[in-house]
Amino acid sequence: MDVSPDVWGQLALEASQVYLTDGTAAKSPFAGTTIEKLPDKVLLHIFSYLTHKEICRMARVCKRWRLIAYDTRLWKNVSLRPEISGLHVGSLESLLALISIRFGPSLRYIELPIELITHTVLHELANKCPNLTHMLLDFSTAMQLHDFSELQAFPTKLRYLCICLSEVIFMEGFMRKIYNFINGLEILHLIGTYEKVEEEEEEIYEVINVHKLKSATPNLRVINLYGINFVDDSHIDAFSSNCIQLECLAVNFCNKVTGSTLKTLFQRSRRLKCLLMNGTNLQSEYLMQVEWEKCALQELDITATDLNTESLQDMLTRLPGLRFLSAGQLNGLNDSVLKTWMEAGNPRNLVALDLDSSDNLTEEAIYKFLCKHGHQLWGLGLSGMTHITDSLWQTVLPILTNAKILVMGTQERLGINILVDQLMDSIARNCLNLERIELRWDPDNLRFSDKSQKAIDTLRVKCLKLRCLCLSDGRYYEVVKANFERADRMTVVRTLTNCRVSNYYLLSNYKDLIFN
Repeated sequence: MDVSPDVWGQLALEASQVYLTDGTAAKSPFAGTTIEKLPDKVLLHIFSYLTHKEICRMARVCKRWRLIAYDTRLWKNVSLRPEISGLHVGSLESLLALISIRFGPSLRYIELPIELITHTVLHELANKCPNLTHMLLDFSTAMQLHDFSELQAFPTKLRYLCICLSEVIFMEGFMRKIYNFINGLEILHLIGTYEKVEEEEEEIYEVINVHKLKSATPNLRVINLYGINFVDDSHIDAFSSNCIQLECLAVNFCNKVTGSTLKTLFQRSRRLKCLLMNGTNLQSEYLMQVEWEKCALQELDITATDLNTESLQDMLTRLPGLRFLSAGQLNGLNDSVLKTWMEAGNPRNLVALDLDSSDNLTEEAIYKFLCKHGHQLWGLGLSGMTHITDSLWQTVLPILTNAKILVMGTQERLGINILVDQLMDSIARNCLNLERIELRWDPDNLRFSDKSQKAIDTLRVKCLKLRCLCLSDGRYYEVVKANFERADRMTVVRTLTNCRVSNYYLLSNYKDLIFN
């Protein structure tokens, strides 16, 4: 809905009223001030908080607002993928006009869908947007590529490049054209089609030549290969042979990775401090060959792998400075692993721990570990375990005084009830630095009273840094959401259907790893 300047002016006038003790209105020094009298630079700053869709609507209010809405400083980061909250551009001609008139030298980041990735568009971006440093190219829905035989120019200052791969389109024809322009890349994302793969895959195509790509990108610091069904250990070996600056490597859900080249990786990449291997096919024997005591690794994700107890004990006792560990869904992770780590390892630097669905860990072992190291944790995940209930959390929350992220509960129906009012009150009293929390318990297991508003108020008032509170959809979710919305904190309370909390926010390269 369009908003006229008269409406804005009336709202500003009402907001400027000052009332005396007898209830009569007194003249305010701002009386008569309307939004029309605000300087352009103030309006520009206000517009900077809006999405591009909202800015386009504001441009229809009046000529002045249209000029401000088209200011190139509002168009530094642009997504043209409407299915992911971006703008819809109807034609290539419209996009070319936007590049020349609205984007220009101010453009820093752009996302392009397959239909807008042409040699003409890339030429214009190279010529008209000299400060473009971040680009996402979405080929994921492609069944046929445009003709790039005439591609002679490509943005040369790129530091971040994300390519969403197609299942069936070979990218080498396009990649061959851009190799000479991307040697300054520091962050590379190759996003596969993991979520689309069927159980019986007929044939796997290597749609992009990683071995050639690594030769063109010697300055990479962060590499994220996500859910690519053809990536294996040879591709990790290829990057490690050429990228001596490598700090972070993520191969989550690349199920052909076994870890056979990890020893070589750490020998070559001395700066590597973050390794994320969630959902890979890691083999215990390969992990035990790595010289963990000589590496600089600080952050490790081995969730949903099939590592045995011996390899976990060996690795954790030899890693000198681990600060982030995500080790959920591991059958080999049991009480003896935690005990050995505490006695013979060095968990003193640990700030983030995720033990999701670790059913072979007892409540007693977790309690002993948290008694010794809970005070240093910024993030803790103890979700997916039916034997870990609010009773353990009530016991350890006084220890978790530095916690910023907490994930608790299981969506499986329990035979006991969770006293959520007491839990909320304890969180509010002990975790004043809390930023994100997720309670996964089934709504039918949550027990709260008519006085639950008091516990929610306490949480809201004391945990002022809280920006995300995730709950299962149900009656308690509605109660908490209404409480926060009455206090104008509209975006804090979210449902598990649309949001999940993770310790990944605590990764040192988290902002570089974000894609989509």
